[in-house]
Amino acid sequence: MTRYLDLSPTRRLAFHKVEGAGPTVVFLGGYKSDMTGTKALALEDWAVARGQAFLRFDYTGHGQSSGTLADGCIGDWHDDAAAMIAAQAAGPLVLVGSSMGGWISLLLSRQMAGRIAGLVGLAAAPDFTDDIWRALTPEQHEAMLRDGRIAIPSDFGGPYIYTLRLIEDGRRQRILDRPLHLPFPVRWLQGTADSAVPVATALRLLDHATGPDIRLTLIKDADHRLSTPDCLEMIRTTVQEIAGNGRQVAQ
Repeated sequence: MTRYLDLSPTRRLAFHKVEGAGPTVVFLGGYKSDMTGTKALALEDWAVARGQAFLRFDYTGHGQSSGTLADGCIGDWHDDAAAMIAAQAAGPLVLVGSSMGGWISLLLSRQMAGRIAGLVGLAAAPDFTDDIWRALTPEQHEAMLRDGRIAIPSDFGGPYIYTLRLIEDGRRQRILDRPLHLPFPVRWLQGTADSAVPVATALRLLDHATGPDIRLTLIKDADHRLSTPDCLEMIRTTVQEIAGNGRQVAQ
């Protein structure tokens, strides 16, 4: 059953929570996706069967939460995630970040490193707003600066509306332009046929981060969704490996 976290009279976040043993696995979805995606539901089924605490939710402007997608930015969605975790996930955490959620997981790791038992990134997309800006033509730059937003065709259902606020806030939230130390187990999974997040991004992130236990797995011919049966099994196995390292008895 969908539950709601009211953060203000106009800000309401939808979520599903599985009670169980810790650490709590928190699924962080991608841009323009929601908590009913294949990966989130597959991990919830795994959590129920295992008796593992699990949390999935919709950011503002996504899915069943309040707000409009085009009005949001990375900082807003990071704040949503932090508020949801504070309200609904006690104790150690395993963050599972898909695409934009991989970026948000890294921001959360900086903010609450002492609570993170491990991190799993699925086609993680740190600093992707910089990539958007670089890919625009001079005419599109002009339109963005003039109108505050532009529409870009997408392979993932309908055009993406990118705003100047999204781009400017993304610069403030960058991961790859400052030190990134991850003092816990980290596993990044990346498809070699990903048309949204190139392998070069995963390799750059791997090179940039420091920590005692960081691994990147490339999945040949897998696309950005990482939602085939084989990919889902790899995700479950990886999350279980990380969650098992810090497993606690439910209170």
